[in-house]
Amino acid sequence: MLNSLYSKIAAGLSVLFLVVGLIFLGVTVFATDMYQQEVNQKLNTGLARQIVKERILMEGGRVNQEALRDIFHMLMVINPGIEIYLLDVGGNILTFSAPGGSVKRSKVSLAPVKQWLDGTLTPPVLGDDPKNPTGKKVFSAAHIERNGILEGYLYVILGGEEYDSVAQKLKGSYILRLSAWMIGAGLLFALAAGLVLFGLLTGRLKKLAAVMAAFEGGSAGADVYLPGPQGPPDEIDRLGTTFREMAARIKAQVAELKASDQMRRELVANVSHDLRTPLATLQGYIETLLIKDNQYSGEERRHYLDIAIRHCRRLNTLVSELLELARLESARMDLSLEIFDPRELIQDICQKFTLAAEQKEIELVQEFEGGVPFVEADIALIERALENLIENALNYTPVKGRVGITVSLETEVVIRISDTGPGIPEKELPHIFNRFYQSDSLGKKTGGHTGLGLAITAKILQLHGRQVQVESRPGSGSCFSFSLPPWQRPQ
Repeated sequence: MLNSLYSKIAAGLSVLFLVVGLIFLGVTVFATDMYQQEVNQKLNTGLARQIVKERILMEGGRVNQEALRDIFHMLMVINPGIEIYLLDVGGNILTFSAPGGSVKRSKVSLAPVKQWLDGTLTPPVLGDDPKNPTGKKVFSAAHIERNGILEGYLYVILGGEEYDSVAQKLKGSYILRLSAWMIGAGLLFALAAGLVLFGLLTGRLKKLAAVMAAFEGGSAGADVYLPGPQGPPDEIDRLGTTFREMAARIKAQVAELKASDQMRRELVANVSHDLRTPLATLQGYIETLLIKDNQYSGEERRHYLDIAIRHCRRLNTLVSELLELARLESARMDLSLEIFDPRELIQDICQKFTLAAEQKEIELVQEFEGGVPFVEADIALIERALENLIENALNYTPVKGRVGITVSLETEVVIRISDTGPGIPEKELPHIFNRFYQSDSLGKKTGGHTGLGLAITAKILQLHGRQVQVESRPGSGSCFSFSLPPWQRPQ
């Protein structure tokens, strides 16, 4: 039954109001009773003293029965709720105005009587009720003295049996019932108002819970709608905002997982294709040599072995670049930052490609702007990225073409690698950094390449927080560029 937050709050609030109402009603009745006793005692403070003053109640240690009968008769007429007891100096009851057989005590404790007479206590002061062995009631008391000698005490109970019966009637009176009904109505109104208020507060929680349940049920691809805060945001609004952000991140991660899965499928397909071709060729030539070894001359066997070696090298390059790309994409890949001169690094790299450029009669040009500062990066990874870009430019540049490497200082140190090749169609520019992607218009001219070089370069610069920019138009060559942060000398 209590399966929702609102029902639990409503049940708890109802129990709380019930307990508070009972406590409040009990406190009210108790306080009213104590107030009546206090008023009664204060109004009759001097009653016993006045009686003793007006009449001689004891003479020579003996009770004046005639005087007591007159007093009993007078008080029964004036106030039937009063009971009078005559005590000796030890508190023993000598005589009383109550009916015979109704008195259950033979002695009254004098401690509260003496404190009352000394004025050390404030009303209501309770003393022993002679008619009840354990009961206490308000009283009035006075010394009975003769010639300065204490002969006893006049002990007046202000709320006798008659008073108790009247008090019971008052407790069942219309006023008390009306008061109880008003208290109950007030508590019920407060309870209803509290339930309405909690209903308004938990309504947003219900909406949030419903959205969360729908999201949990598989609507990760659907939009998560929650109304925004109408005023200053509270905890529920912040919870809704946090859930919206979390849901957005989850949807983005789901999209990334789908893209990664699609990329993995494409990667497996491409790797399978790229590995199958050289492996099949290698296997074919080796099997041919094994079957017809005696039928081929030494020159033919060498030709077949050269082809096999070339495919072995291609396989080795493909596997090495796959491992390198996997290492770069690993979460544990850390950069080893160093401070170096980019111009010196480019000069060293160009020396590796001088022979390849000369064989294709390609002019390899280096242009360095003056005042270029040192940079801070992983020199080994930047070297690998530059080698990929320069090798790519040489592969696509025709004979007697030109490949230029420039270094300039702009906002950062910018390195550009340009060529005079055929260029890249605009529709293919967004895809050239994908794994195994080769231009349809240029793929046949660049046989033997894996299509991983630009993907590795893009990943290296991504690890440095940078991107490779490319500008190209068919027939006008291409220009790849990236920037590195200049090294700031510590002050």
